[in-house]
Amino acid sequence: MQETKPAEHRKRARLVIPSRSDLLLRNFTELIGGPMGHRSAPGIVSPGFFTVERVLILLTILAALLGVLIKNYCRSNGWESPGQFYATCYSDFPELFRNRGLGDGVFPFVTHGSFFEYPVLMGFIAGATALLVPGDGASAPRVLAYFDINATLIAAVWIVTVVATARMTRRRPWDAAMVALAPGIVLAGTINWDMWAVGLLAVGMYFFSRNKLVLAGIFIGLGTATKLYPLLILGAILLLALRTGRIRALVVTAGAAVVAWLAVNLPVAALNPEGWKYFYQFTEERPAGYSSAWFAYNLVAGRLGWTPLESEAINALALDLFLLACVLIAVLALTAARRPRIAQLAFLIVAAFILTNKVYSPQFVLWLIPLLALARPRWRDFLIWQAIEGLHWAAVWMYLGQVTSGGVAQHNIDMPYYVLAVVCHMIAIGYLMARVAWDIWEPEYDVIRRHDLDDPHGGPFDRAPDWLRLDLLRPSASLLPWRKAAADA
Repeated sequence: MQETKPAEHRKRARLVIPSRSDLLLRNFTELIGGPMGHRSAPGIVSPGFFTVERVLILLTILAALLGVLIKNYCRSNGWESPGQFYATCYSDFPELFRNRGLGDGVFPFVTHGSFFEYPVLMGFIAGATALLVPGDGASAPRVLAYFDINATLIAAVWIVTVVATARMTRRRPWDAAMVALAPGIVLAGTINWDMWAVGLLAVGMYFFSRNKLVLAGIFIGLGTATKLYPLLILGAILLLALRTGRIRALVVTAGAAVVAWLAVNLPVAALNPEGWKYFYQFTEERPAGYSSAWFAYNLVAGRLGWTPLESEAINALALDLFLLACVLIAVLALTAARRPRIAQLAFLIVAAFILTNKVYSPQFVLWLIPLLALARPRWRDFLIWQAIEGLHWAAVWMYLGQVTSGGVAQHNIDMPYYVLAVVCHMIAIGYLMARVAWDIWEPEYDVIRRHDLDDPHGGPFDRAPDWLRLDLLRPSASLLPWRKAAADA
């Protein structure tokens, strides 16, 4: 390898290598000669063609191909019940193409009298990709083409997400390998269009990390017009603006987000008010969705003869619990000895929303993967969580095969096992929340801040002094020897 000039050495940062810094990955490097030596200089010495970003893109392409291969049963035999559930290849794309008129030329929110149960920009994506399918009608070849077109575009968005994640932390680009190789994205990336919202939020967070607040707000607003959850990042920005006193960052970012969201939604609301309101009415009136805590409770209640929760009660309880979680996160953010990082707060808020929301779909796991890669890039916890989510992903389809298709008993799972899978998935997310919260409370455990970094994703908040801090339960700032040993483990 050819070394760069000394002048370039001073400009380029030495990269943090996972085989050195992560104990689990260090143990997996024995077959290739062990972890990279300390005399090597990643980020200083030119790697030639195989730069970090190019390797991450190649890994993402391989993972995307694997994701399509998993759906190959349905691609070959069609998306029909109960086979699509038992083969774990269900996707909303064929269902909506056939049942929402997309195959017959209906364009969501534009065609008069059409209704679409998703936000506006997601409807536009669904309609625009349908226009790319040659021919007319919802025949099997057109359904397959529609799935393949959307799967290809999602792979491109996945690559953008990986690159944006890698560039947010100049010294830790390899953390984006979690996003590139995430089993959750492989399994659930082509269920729906959620990856578009994930990608828009990732790009928005990238621009925020570079202090380009208007661009950050625009992409956050577009992400919110695709799926509502990117709006939650503004909660993290609000808490850090209060902690640092840099209110301008909140005002500019939130203002740009609102303008971008209105630019997408106002024309639709004016031209098709009933179609625009349908998503919000549907969200409010729908019962508890599969795999939510509320749905699991109602299943158990039905088996034990308890009173099930109605939609109105679930709406109130879900909102109250989410607001309570946000209050606790705010207390943590404003009382911790050191200002939290934006990715840590964003992960906690989005995870709290997922746990308390009355709807949880298997593809919602996509929301958390880039945020965890930025908040707590520890491979052991990440892989354990992904394994549990994989079990839950399989349990959902086996249960749906029984409930919606009347499939043969040998392919089904009974309700208690499905509820157990839901509980395990919730416990796994709760565990990750606890670990991230502990990293905030005891920043010596935060792997990002061990390498002379403060908040590389924080943009205007990076290395900002405190302006407001509540001295309620002041944690010890000292790092005792036993704590350091535990942190290094």
